[in-house]
Amino acid sequence: RVRSSAASDVYKRQALFILGDLFEVWIGDDTQDHFHLQCMEVLRVVAKRIPVFFMCGNRDFLVGSQWLQSTGVQGLQDPTVLELAKQKILLSHGDILCIGDTDYMAFRQQVRSSAWQEAFLAKPLSERQQIAKDLRAQSNARQQTQTDYVDVDANTARAWLRDNDCKLMIHGHTHRPATHNLGNGLSRVVLSDWEADATPPRLEALRWTEETKKFARVSLNT
Repeated sequence: RVRSSAASDVYKRQALFILGDLFEVWIGDDTQDHFHLQCMEVLRVVAKRIPVFFMCGNRDFLVGSQWLQSTGVQGLQDPTVLELAKQKILLSHGDILCIGDTDYMAFRQQVRSSAWQEAFLAKPLSERQQIAKDLRAQSNARQQTQTDYVDVDANTARAWLRDNDCKLMIHGHTHRPATHNLGNGLSRVVLSDWEADATPPRLEALRWTEETKKFARVSLNT
């Protein structure tokens, strides 16, 4: 059970939570291309105004302390318990809950090991870029041929909620925004992915306000 003390009173002020996959791929904090540097500058400006929290996802799990320090963004463990107006909410990226995807879970265990990450980050930037490109191509090819979609395991989600004394979980990863009733007063809310070039654009966020003490989906298309 992990609780972010810095996040425990955010309902008293504005704050931004990013639950992973902010970047399509992250190959190390020494990434220096224009797009990533521009994103970092935007976060740096926002983090000076309000608290910004980041939890890594399956595509940007190599975001490290150097990136956090340079942007002023605060890292979160997966999962993290967020307390809002005496309500406990479990935050997760969500990929570790898709236990039925055995191929991905084996890959995740490999790339999340300190030995793999140290070896990968020791490679030249150009080599890491090519490896990441190849992995994304393999992932896209797999998605084209995959017929059965593996979703979050409901029993595991319920166990996580019970273990952390929460009734609501918010997560991303599956890219299928919805609210799922898990029974016995438990539920999980799935975040939307972001794709500005889609028709219509998929740019959605969850917003919580002290007045309503509820989460609402907000489209940022306009």
